[in-house]
Amino acid sequence: MKIKNLKTKIKNLKRQFEQETADRQALNIKYLGKKGLFNQLAKEIKTVPAADRKQAGKLLNQLKQELTAQLRQKQTKTQSSWIDLTIPGKKPKVGHLHPISQAMTEITQIFTEIGFTRVRYPEVDWDWYAFESLNMPPDHPARDEWETFFVDLPDTTKDIAYDPAKPRKRHPDQAGGQLVLTPHTSNGQVREMERLNSQPPIRMINIARCYRRQQDATHTQMFHQFEGLVVDQGINIQHLKGTLDYFAHQFYGPGCQSRLRPFHFRFTEPSFEVDFSCHLCQGTGQIKKGKKSTKCRFCKSGWHEVGGAGMVHPNVLQAGGIDPDKYTGFAFGWGIERTYTLRKGLNIDDIRLLYSADLRFLQQF
Repeated sequence: MKIKNLKTKIKNLKRQFEQETADRQALNIKYLGKKGLFNQLAKEIKTVPAADRKQAGKLLNQLKQELTAQLRQKQTKTQSSWIDLTIPGKKPKVGHLHPISQAMTEITQIFTEIGFTRVRYPEVDWDWYAFESLNMPPDHPARDEWETFFVDLPDTTKDIAYDPAKPRKRHPDQAGGQLVLTPHTSNGQVREMERLNSQPPIRMINIARCYRRQQDATHTQMFHQFEGLVVDQGINIQHLKGTLDYFAHQFYGPGCQSRLRPFHFRFTEPSFEVDFSCHLCQGTGQIKKGKKSTKCRFCKSGWHEVGGAGMVHPNVLQAGGIDPDKYTGFAFGWGIERTYTLRKGLNIDDIRLLYSADLRFLQQF
């Protein structure tokens, strides 16, 4: 087909379209549908000489744009010119908070109701607050570069004298050693003591991002923690256990119980791992199916580990300027993602899903 003949066919198609009186949907199918007149004409481009095909393509693209624009005009002309103001309006689509943000809000409310104050401290902090003030020696595994993200400081700090082999009682005014991405929210413990001028009582809940070099189905390199700290006269393990049970009942339901297992943390003494009873087997470790019982596949033991806790180490109190002979305290710190995924009915087996940005997943919450 010569380019001249193609132009004639395009002209005839445009004239035919302008004389149509059918509705917009019918015209759209007839002219721009899969088997429409435009596509039939477009298939003839292969018969155009190779030298003219570029020009033919431009003419066909121009034709399609003109037909599309005229279809819109036909729709506008056929639309009603009046509006019924009594018809209810269409509600806009509204999103919701991310499930982790929802958990943060709920956790804050639970602890606020028993007198805790919500605070937030740096997520990039000095080694002093993240490790040294928490009674961690220079050779502690957590201070290894394979466990913690260290931040390189500008060259202007090269004159700051800091020897990790010689722990200080107090950090210098300008720096506290190296900078790190905080591996836990415990860096807020001594900061809170300093904020209150080392004057208890202290009842703090700190929620922030944390960073560690771990990535698998139950760990992410960035995650969220909430840190509780209570310091006053006469604080003991019974206060800690009562606080944990209160949280378990409020967050998981009245049937949930907490359990303390002896452990070792540098900044608490004595230290404990905290477990909550499984919501599927009610802490028995067995699921009843008729007359038979099988081992609970979700917890395998009746309990879920959620985090650490313990009585604040005297050295940490001293680092915050508080007399450990006069005051005692307890602290606990858990990952929000881990705590949230243990809720009844969720059964999330990979916390990385929470950061997948997959709306099909997030819209379920």
